[in-house]
Amino acid sequence: MHMQDRVWLSEYPPGVPADIDPTQYASLNELLDEAFTRHAGSTAYTFMGHDTSFADTDRDSRALAAYLQGLGLVKGDRVALMMPNVPQYPVAVAAVLRAGMVVVNVNPLYTSDELAHQLGDSGAKAIVIVENFAATLQKCLDRTQVRHVVLTGMGDSLGSAKGMLVNFVVRRVKKLVPPFRLPGAVRWKAALARGKAGTFAAPAVGGDDIAVLQYTGGTTGVPKGAMLLHRNIIANVLQSEAWNQPVMGQVPQGQQSTSVCALPLYHIFAFTVGMMLNLRTGGKLILIPNPRDLPSVFKELSGQVFHSFPAVNTLFNALANHPDFNTVDWSNLKVSVGGGMAVQKAVAKLWLEKTGCPICEGYGLSETSPSATCNPVTSTTFTGSIGVPLPSTYIRIIDEHGVEVAEGESGEIALMGPQVMAGYWQRPDETAQVMTRDGYFKTGDIGIMDARGYTRIIDRKKDMILVSGFNVYPNEVEDVVAALPGVLEVGAIGVPDEKSGEVVKVVIVKKDPALTEDDVRAWCRERLTGYKRPRVVEFRDELPKSPVGKVLRRMLREPAAPAAQ
Repeated sequence: MHMQDRVWLSEYPPGVPADIDPTQYASLNELLDEAFTRHAGSTAYTFMGHDTSFADTDRDSRALAAYLQGLGLVKGDRVALMMPNVPQYPVAVAAVLRAGMVVVNVNPLYTSDELAHQLGDSGAKAIVIVENFAATLQKCLDRTQVRHVVLTGMGDSLGSAKGMLVNFVVRRVKKLVPPFRLPGAVRWKAALARGKAGTFAAPAVGGDDIAVLQYTGGTTGVPKGAMLLHRNIIANVLQSEAWNQPVMGQVPQGQQSTSVCALPLYHIFAFTVGMMLNLRTGGKLILIPNPRDLPSVFKELSGQVFHSFPAVNTLFNALANHPDFNTVDWSNLKVSVGGGMAVQKAVAKLWLEKTGCPICEGYGLSETSPSATCNPVTSTTFTGSIGVPLPSTYIRIIDEHGVEVAEGESGEIALMGPQVMAGYWQRPDETAQVMTRDGYFKTGDIGIMDARGYTRIIDRKKDMILVSGFNVYPNEVEDVVAALPGVLEVGAIGVPDEKSGEVVKVVIVKKDPALTEDDVRAWCRERLTGYKRPRVVEFRDELPKSPVGKVLRRMLREPAAPAAQ
């Protein structure tokens, strides 16, 4: 399929343009300044019943930017952000960008080893972290270049009385803040106060400057930072806005467009399609700090009017099957975007029945900022496909030599567009492996495109495991388990799971006959984030291997051969 014959354009709903103009903002900072000026009096974020305005976010982010500059940090320095969905997160993002620095999004559930790798690899010099995870940072701080720590509590943006109460409950009642010692760490409010007393000097920032290092395993599994430039994220915001317009344009005049942000902001899907898109449109974001706590999600949403709900299949499924579902008014919902993992047909059917709003499945990767394809927001039938490319986006299905395959044949999905990353941070070799000479990014996913331009994913070239929309790389799990005394060999695979799509399974050959399943689980609990931990542990006498001794993960999916009699 050549660039001139974008057959999928005929599938676009009326009003969706073939292309967007990512040059309409010189940088994300221009987009931020416009949002803060134009929507100053409107609510930007709702969290635990407390509203934060665009003006509040503007003021606090300017103060935090001045504080970071006052520490001696300069344009291009990396600043890590390790927080759940609290209003301090968008403030910190805006501050880092406004200071010309680079956001390093960190999963707050990381273990100290995972955190040490990401901080070390990015060369982050500062971190803004919620105190609940400070003990993890303490364990690995001396292995990083981080010299400045800003500590915040869950309630720090809720006003003094409510904020103190929330922080007290989190610390003392729920005991969610393990003891830690971080001498020299500065509290959030103190950092803002210092910044307000200092001066902020806006540096020159352009579209080719790096905005975010978004860590992903890519195709090999060693976490590396996708370099997302200012223009990459601007492009994806404008693409998403154009795509949603046919239904979001129906929000009644006088109603502020509102999105539910139940996906974590450190995940690029929520970062771009939640936070950044809402800044562009002047929309309100309802921040959900822990989507697994379903009663709290329903409590947060009851009484709210909202129009957009990006989520993963597991969350749609859990909500739709929950007894509290009808405590929320779903009647204003215009678009439910499913991303991160495949949407199941049964879930899509139930969601449509219960809300009247179809789940519109899309597809993307950290390397594409993330959205690359989506089903039309006007469709009400479940296609089972990832839809068609967004405006200004091109797709090819290629063979192992990079040659386009015939229509209806399977091959690797390759993408090109203004949202595709500049490459992997300090990994030119890895970048070269995933980019074609003519600028297409090879996704590692195997798909088939039909005559209308709809693509179905049929397999993954890489052995990646997808747990509730999060990538788990088998070699990372294998490295951890292999280090357990008593393990001779290990292979990790994904096995189907009704709730999360897939879960991790490990198959182990013992060195020590006394090794138990409990030993393996305890070891992994210390060293791997929850979603990476094996849910299934199996012991075998040997692992299937290739002639060169490589463990054949595909064969691990088959049952073990019966033991010889």
